Amino acid sequence: MYKYLSVIFLAFLTQTAVAQNHKAVVIPFELTAFNNISIKAIVNGRDTVQLMFHTAANSLTLTEEATKRIKNLVFSSTDSVKSWGGNGNAARFSKSNNLQIGSLKWENIPIWENKNSGPETDGKFGLELFTDKIIEIDFDKKVIVLHTKMPAKASKYEQLKLTFEDDMMFLTAKAEIGTNVLSNQYLLHSGYSGAVLFDDEFTAKNKIDGQLKVIDEKQLKDSYGNVLKTKKAILPAFNIGKVKLSNVSIGFFTGAIGRQKMSIIGGDLLKRFNIIIDANRTNIYLKPNKLMGEAFWNG
Repeated sequence: MYKYLSVIFLAFLTQTAVAQNHKAVVIPFELTAFNNISIKAIVNGRDTVQLMFHTAANSLTLTEEATKRIKNLVFSSTDSVKSWGGNGNAARFSKSNNLQIGSLKWENIPIWENKNSGPETDGKFGLELFTDKIIEIDFDKKVIVLHTKMPAKASKYEQLKLTFEDDMMFLTAKAEIGTNVLSNQYLLHSGYSGAVLFDDEFTAKNKIDGQLKVIDEKQLKDSYGNVLKTKKAILPAFNIGKVKLSNVSIGFFTGAIGRQKMSIIGGDLLKRFNIIIDANRTNIYLKPNKLMGEAFWNG
């Protein structure tokens, strides 16, 4: 059902997104205190919402709280939707809506209802709204720029390969613990407020719990209220391409081995780079920005 709904969503976008000319489209955003990208949008021509740009999502969603105040939002059915914290979440589904972000407009777009979104936001959307566009995320200027051809500035960025699967982008990076350099694939997940989250297999195989000093333990909820317990620790070094980041705040799960199947690079690390993603999602271009020197978030 999840893949079927994703296909429906992409079909709506293909058929109804308003055509744009070849000029770059500039979309302002705010970087929240929780390291999420928040963008102003208008639903059905009248209701203003703040949507999180979520690089690991593939549908437009609104929280239950947000849908209560949107009067002309009609839900026709309930379907099962998968989230990164669990499977088989029941979600209400509104089949046909209009959405506007800046100068961009979409018609007949479906909306799903979630329990949660990033703090300070009313819902989220993913890469699907920017299909076939080159996506530039400039954290210095706080803008997303959509291009139809690769901007010349990309030559000054470091180019790295992406793996694009099931509408999600994965990047290879290396964690340093003592004399060990541990390579792993990481999901680029701008909806996750932290810097790095290790998957259960990687955590168990490399005995992460016994090698790093745990500084905090907490509970994490996904969009549908699934509760996961996580530990926080400090990683001596984390390498992305030629860039080495020191004293990186990382998270990992214990007690539920096999549930967290993907390692994640989240908003607290992504925000330290200005980013360009090619239209095919096969390459990413990174350049350290003015946020690189900030202490990592331990919230």
